[in-house]
Amino acid sequence: MKKAINDFIVRFANVNGTGSASANFLFAKTIFRMGIPVTPKNIFPSNIQGLPTWYEVRVSEKGYLGRREGIDLMVCVNPQSMAQDVKNVKSGGYFMYDSTKKLPAEYLREDIHYLGVPMMEMSNEAFSDPRKRQLLKNIIYVGALAKLLNMEVEAIKVLIGEQFEGKAQLIDANMKALQLGLDYAAKHFNFPLPFHLEKRDLIGDKILVDGNTACGLGAVYGGATVMAWYPITPSTSVAEAFEHYCKMFRVDPDTGEHKYAIIQAEDELAAMGMVIGASWNGARAFTATSGPGVSLMNEFLGLAYFAEVPAVLVDVQRAGPSTGMPTRTQQPDLLLAAYASHGDTKHVLLLPASPKECFDFTAQSLDLAERLQTPIMVMTDLDLGMNDHVSEPFHWEDGRQYDRGKVLSAEELEHVGKFGRYLDVDGDGIPYRTYPGTHPTKGAFFTRGTSKDEYAAYTEDGAAYKRNMDRLLKKWDTAKSLVPKAQVYQEKNQSEIGMLFFGTSQFSAEEAKDLLAEEGLHLDAIRIKAFPFGREVEEFISSHNLVFVIEQNRDAQMRKMIIMELDTAPSKLAPVLNYDGMPITADKIKNEITQYLSLEKKQAHELSKTTV
Repeated sequence: MKKAINDFIVRFANVNGTGSASANFLFAKTIFRMGIPVTPKNIFPSNIQGLPTWYEVRVSEKGYLGRREGIDLMVCVNPQSMAQDVKNVKSGGYFMYDSTKKLPAEYLREDIHYLGVPMMEMSNEAFSDPRKRQLLKNIIYVGALAKLLNMEVEAIKVLIGEQFEGKAQLIDANMKALQLGLDYAAKHFNFPLPFHLEKRDLIGDKILVDGNTACGLGAVYGGATVMAWYPITPSTSVAEAFEHYCKMFRVDPDTGEHKYAIIQAEDELAAMGMVIGASWNGARAFTATSGPGVSLMNEFLGLAYFAEVPAVLVDVQRAGPSTGMPTRTQQPDLLLAAYASHGDTKHVLLLPASPKECFDFTAQSLDLAERLQTPIMVMTDLDLGMNDHVSEPFHWEDGRQYDRGKVLSAEELEHVGKFGRYLDVDGDGIPYRTYPGTHPTKGAFFTRGTSKDEYAAYTEDGAAYKRNMDRLLKKWDTAKSLVPKAQVYQEKNQSEIGMLFFGTSQFSAEEAKDLLAEEGLHLDAIRIKAFPFGREVEEFISSHNLVFVIEQNRDAQMRKMIIMELDTAPSKLAPVLNYDGMPITADKIKNEITQYLSLEKKQAHELSKTTV
């Protein structure tokens, strides 16, 4: 196999519930501590029946953080998945397995290398407790990998000490298991392997964190004091993170008073109702869910849109429809979220790609919700939400003020002749509102989801209804100037062909762009960060003859939204789709683009011959 430094993929094949997750994270975190970019993906089942689970770690000297095809080293300790795991190793790669039992002949390939380590046998001999034997078997393979891949052993030991701080017996047992793996690999194998690690300083001040934690912390910093939610994979850890950080930052140190409320509702619909009620009453409130929850919340999302009540929803997308694949990633909720509820509705979507953007966009969503008096949805996905990512550190400016929007005080109401709750005073489509109880006789004390005039009086007059709906469209135009602008990758267009992507597709798309450039095909690129689309999106598309739209769903939902909202010719937008539940790879993007262009060139050639 070709020698490679800090450029390979290791996949762990484990049994769910055997304690492998902490050992695998120990492996990834050690590489991060060595100053090398690393991206882990936890691939786990949606039940508790001990089904196969995988943990894939990509190491990239160049900092590519998306998935790549091919497994260089498979660490397989799960007989149930072994047949498929052997097949997944690329030719010339390595297959590490527990050689306590002999490997069946049908699992042998002539084009890969085998690394047998008697993990269970060694663990049984070294430890007496049955549970510890199972758990520490995982640390044994980490030790073997440390020797084979030239990992920094001292970094592993420091991490073990941090994980089990104050638990001397557990530290000693883990250190012993680690050494067993190190010694066995040193005695039985040539090391290091052709692909291995060398310490670098490529991380700087970056952190390793998951998107759900970032969303929870962003909500705290953004001023949220109320969260209503119903548990659903993969969003539950958003609520857990919010609670964790509220206990740190929202408890009065003198009185012990909790200055926050977290309510587990009876279902997702009720959760959104509570968020709307708290927001209408002046609190900053939000919820977190996934696709099935958004489906249930549609009715209340329509109410918040039409009654113009702030609300924030973090949608950690997973594979649908229905229950779908709850523990697999996709970007399938775009149309559902953007046009949620019956009637003519449009909702603001924020599309983060990194944990830092999860933090920033969640905090910003609370400002946007109050400025625009409408629901704001932060559209993450399982890959971003539940997997650890190398991220820029989070930053919060001291003295940053929350944007509470157009809220009238009692004094201001005194100077208002006749208060019009749905009156467009400033020409931006956004009316003024009040918190309940602000003034004894003036202001809004109730809200309604029915048709009303500018003064909140019920009406079925068609002209009044139309004025209200037109004003909401004007507010939609105002939103375009407030949401995050798209990232354009070039100052001037270099090509007639472009690529457009969003969310976690960013990292594979960026790598695919580089791979295509190596073959002489240079594409311009843009990353969308929000809906509604800004002028920069419209200009990018109009200035290219062909734009590849990269997304992780079956129905090309972003492409459809662009066609509808920007009136773009469908032939101008070529879909590049991935919807198998795994994060899209750079290889897939590159291959689909080259195949499309090759076919287009062939068709043009055939057409020219026919014309002649």
